[in-house]
Amino acid sequence: MSNNFFRAVKNLKPSTPVSFSGEIETEEDFNKIGWKIGTDENGISIKTTTNPHSELTWTLVKAEMDRLDAEYDALEYARKREAEYPTIADQLDKIYHDGIDSWKEEMILPVKNKFPKT
Repeated sequence: MSNNFFRAVKNLKPSTPVSFSGEIETEEDFNKIGWKIGTDENGISIKTTTNPHSELTWTLVKAEMDRLDAEYDALEYARKREAEYPTIADQLDKIYHDGIDSWKEEMILPVKNKFPKT
């Protein structure tokens, strides 16, 4: 999955303002993040690369990123199924003309069998 750094930080400390460009994949990247510590008299953000949030260590953020990746990976079968199912219009037409049992047997079960839950 794409980089989960921003989501991980927001999950761990929702109100944390942070800015970065690119992906945060290593502790070295983490140490280059711009952490907002205030605003100047013109309303411009004042940032530092020194992390002012002791509860947001690289270890904790990385663990949350890994958890988010595992959560995403665990639902791969559902994403594959969604792409393979016929359109809702086609499914409704099948139900209308042939009934729910036929719809399940011919349209739903083949996709579920092709991409089973793991």
